[in-house]
Amino acid sequence: MFQFKLPDLGEGIHEGQVVSVLVKEGDTIAAYQPMLEIETDKASVEIPSPAAGVVKKLYAEPGQMVKVGEVLVEIDDGAAEAGGKPAAASEALKTAEAPRAAVEPAPAVPAAEAARAIESGAVATLAAPVRRDGPIPAAPAVRKLARELKVDLALVDPSGPRGRVVREDVERFSMGHRAAGAPAGRASTSTLPIEIPAADLPDFTQHGEVRREPATQIRKAIARQMTRAWLNVPRVTHCDDADVDDLERQRKRYNSDLKPGEPRITMTAIVLKAVAAALRTHPMLNCSYDPSSGQIVYKDYVHIGVAVDTPRGLVVPVLRDVDRKRLPEIALALAELGEKARAVKFNIADLRGATFTISNVGTLGGSFVTAMVNYPEVGILALGRASKQAVVRDDQVVPRLVLPLSLSFDHRIVDGADGARFTRDVINSLENPLRLISL
Repeated sequence: MFQFKLPDLGEGIHEGQVVSVLVKEGDTIAAYQPMLEIETDKASVEIPSPAAGVVKKLYAEPGQMVKVGEVLVEIDDGAAEAGGKPAAASEALKTAEAPRAAVEPAPAVPAAEAARAIESGAVATLAAPVRRDGPIPAAPAVRKLARELKVDLALVDPSGPRGRVVREDVERFSMGHRAAGAPAGRASTSTLPIEIPAADLPDFTQHGEVRREPATQIRKAIARQMTRAWLNVPRVTHCDDADVDDLERQRKRYNSDLKPGEPRITMTAIVLKAVAAALRTHPMLNCSYDPSSGQIVYKDYVHIGVAVDTPRGLVVPVLRDVDRKRLPEIALALAELGEKARAVKFNIADLRGATFTISNVGTLGGSFVTAMVNYPEVGILALGRASKQAVVRDDQVVPRLVLPLSLSFDHRIVDGADGARFTRDVINSLENPLRLISL
């Protein structure tokens, strides 16, 4: 009888997610028969059995996260009766059991016991970290992070192969000691935000006169949100152009026929309409990622935030149910938003609940911009300044009005191809104005 443990998969991989279990308890399996399919951040791989025998107990189930060295399957290989392990499996078993011998984790705390400890406030009685002697295996980047977070690597419980301390171990240890009453070293790595301690500023007065002013609350809020977005969103920006020459001509003609008091249609309003339709077609841009559960939260509503420059700083009021509004309704909502911006009279509710954001930097000049994703959203579309450019049409160079678009997105959820398709969908609506009628 032996316990099969997740072997070292190489390339710095120290955990994976069980995609499927290919055997069941009581099955008779052959040596090297696939038992589980494990998905890592590199690829999906099948894990074979190192020996023939009978599956006595399964410790893994689909969707479960497992670490190198963790027991996955218990197999009765007849070793007890034969007085030893089968010769055919001995070499494979060495490979399978090596990671566990090198990385022996601390005893797990049962879930029920942990829950009672939290409820009773007795969390502090859980085991404190134990200092390890000798050299600590860790990459230079991990050592640098430990210095920044003021973490002693000798106290960190390693989870990497062969006792190696990895980045997540340092972050988990640091957060465990910062969180009030939270035990260090055993929290889920996916729930921990990355925090970088603020660096001390030099003495600027040695170079000349300085003055200090307190930051406004809105500026502090912007600083917190931008830091959180920068640290939590692996951002990529996709850029493209939309030929809006025909659209701009029709927009001006439409506005010239409006009656007094009717809202004028702006390019931003039209883009809002096109983006709302594209979000329905591409729901991965209208969601949020929950790292604590490893789930993607898809939203069945389309609320779009519009970044606005106000005298007090950047704010992002939200237009709700944009996909259900007609273009004149969107234009009216934008006009009302502009009035609130000028008066700086936003309610907290006006700034919450967005599923996506649009920023128009073209009014201030500039073409493309790598906009910051407004966390926990996964995408933001920035509009540049539309300008006349020489465009080749039917082998003829003609002047056309071109609108630059920059889509920044969370690359954890949105692939590059998804971002390109989303942007092209928006562009198709802008370049074919009649398509907007059905949106």
